[in-house]
Amino acid sequence: MSTVDSGVWAAPGRVNLIGEHTDYCDGFVLPFALPHRTEVIAARLDRPEWIVSSSLTGETVTFDLSEPVTGWAAYVAGIVWALRDAGYDVPGARLDISSGVPGGAGLSSSAALECAVLSALVDLGGLDLPVAQRPKLAQRAENAYVGVPCGIMDQSASTLCRAGHALFLDCRSMAVEQIPLDLVGHGLEILVIDSRAPHQLVDGEYAARRAACEKAAEILNLPALRDATLADLSRLDDPLLIRRARHVVTENDRVLATIELLRDGRIREIGPLLTASHASMRDDFEITVPEVDTAVEAAIAAGAYGARMTGGGFGGCVLALVDTDRSDDVAAAVAEAFRANGFTSPSFFSATPAPGATRLS
Repeated sequence: MSTVDSGVWAAPGRVNLIGEHTDYCDGFVLPFALPHRTEVIAARLDRPEWIVSSSLTGETVTFDLSEPVTGWAAYVAGIVWALRDAGYDVPGARLDISSGVPGGAGLSSSAALECAVLSALVDLGGLDLPVAQRPKLAQRAENAYVGVPCGIMDQSASTLCRAGHALFLDCRSMAVEQIPLDLVGHGLEILVIDSRAPHQLVDGEYAARRAACEKAAEILNLPALRDATLADLSRLDDPLLIRRARHVVTENDRVLATIELLRDGRIREIGPLLTASHASMRDDFEITVPEVDTAVEAAIAAGAYGARMTGGGFGGCVLALVDTDRSDDVAAAVAEAFRANGFTSPSFFSATPAPGATRLS
């Protein structure tokens, strides 16, 4: 690839239509990219140094990887480190970052940052890194450098999604299929409800869920819970492991059922699967909080076809499948339920499937 001296790159956040905590179990996920994205204005430097500025924090961080980088800049340093560790000659660069992806809402603001920076550095350096291989490298940056044991869904969505489609990803084979999601043509909308409940993943809860899934697979003598059936769970003695594994097994089944309905254009019929997914996250995986449970219940009571929390859990956003002409009513009902419970007022937006990482100029 030829190098470029400067440019602007962007990568989106995502919502996961269905398939939560299945990615690190070699399972199935169905995210789509949001119009909200992180932009990076990048220019090459003639030395192995990276100067990173954030419009959100007003901070500028300079590093050369001689010492560990912490805080938000660790996501940038992690990409540089992962590229170098994979044998790439990464160019020094100045990177000015701005983002429209809400942070702490479970919409993958971190993956958007990683994938925008990765796209910029690959082009600045003329690095031979095929697009299909970029999610794995970005995931490694977050796992090994930042210390978040995430699966590969977020980076895949931020890199590989197409406008008007959800991304069916097999997290074992990395096979992808673009699934049409024509909401407008069916008079539908996916209403995203930001619960404003802080979304925290590096506090050990995410890691504990992943460890439980891996332990259950080990006890069952399976490569991953992707290979388990409900009948297999009778071989587990620990009630907690049974619940965790049951979520993954049933969630994989729900993803496959959702895809079949979408292929047939039966979008409204996925509603009950979304709601069942939320119940499983609430009862078996235990990753919801009162704000998101309230949002789901209020949305369904107000006429949503289905609703579920999206993202890693413990806060963040809920998505609700609604008729476009009912969206305002559903939002009002959720807002009133939050007021009645004394919660911080939620915010709302309509999610439209958008494209993945790209160079803008």
